[in-house]
Amino acid sequence: MIPFNPKQMKRMMKQMGIELEEIEAEEVIIKTKNEELIFRNPSVSKISAKGIETFQISGNYEIVERITINEEDVKLVMEQAGVDEERARKALEEAKGDIAEALIKLQEE
Repeated sequence: MIPFNPKQMKRMMKQMGIELEEIEAEEVIIKTKNEELIFRNPSVSKISAKGIETFQISGNYEIVERITINEEDVKLVMEQAGVDEERARKALEEAKGDIAEALIKLQEE
């Protein structure tokens, strides 16, 4: 096995025009259409080569489903259930945007 010397490796990478930088990150969030991947205390490296920057993220993550609440839906639930905006929005969030489920939930309270 060839001995690995981190300083030599870094020097060789720099000679090839590749720079590696460690970034002290507390949290990284990747947002997709329907969810968010949240990395807490990740290891993040920035690699620059030939004018292009790439990032490498490693660590444990959690998946959080993202729910978009439409303002018209909030108004409809407010009117139908006779509640304020805060309660209507909370019910819709808990029902993952399902208007009927939000209304039923509010009627049960």
